[in-house]
Amino acid sequence: MTDTTITPLSNVIGSLVFCPECGNLLDMAGGDDDILLCNQCSFAYKTAGDESTKVVTTSSERAFQSKLKNKRHLVQQSNQKEAEAMIKEKCPSCGNDEMAYHTMQLRSADEGQTVFYNCKKCGYKYKLNS
Repeated sequence: MTDTTITPLSNVIGSLVFCPECGNLLDMAGGDDDILLCNQCSFAYKTAGDESTKVVTTSSERAFQSKLKNKRHLVQQSNQKEAEAMIKEKCPSCGNDEMAYHTMQLRSADEGQTVFYNCKKCGYKYKLNS
């Protein structure tokens, strides 16, 4: 094992510390909680005095956008439009004789489904718990 280095590290990302020699992620050395050790090149870093370092991590859902998630969202939207059926139901807003509807199980299994109505003429929407 090489001598313990006391120089400050610039290879710190959040709470992860990387070896300045080879770039490997530093790991705790055996039973010594004050030394981070590189398993590749044996670089050692003494962490004494680093306890005051505060690490705050924040992220938003948009920070991790994936192509798969975006495609799934588009598929769900198109499937929902295809799943809407038409029914002879008078629109309470404009009086149109036909409305689109779809159902979802939003409550417990022993209760009825929720029916969502959508007027294709005026866009009025309402739901009915069956």
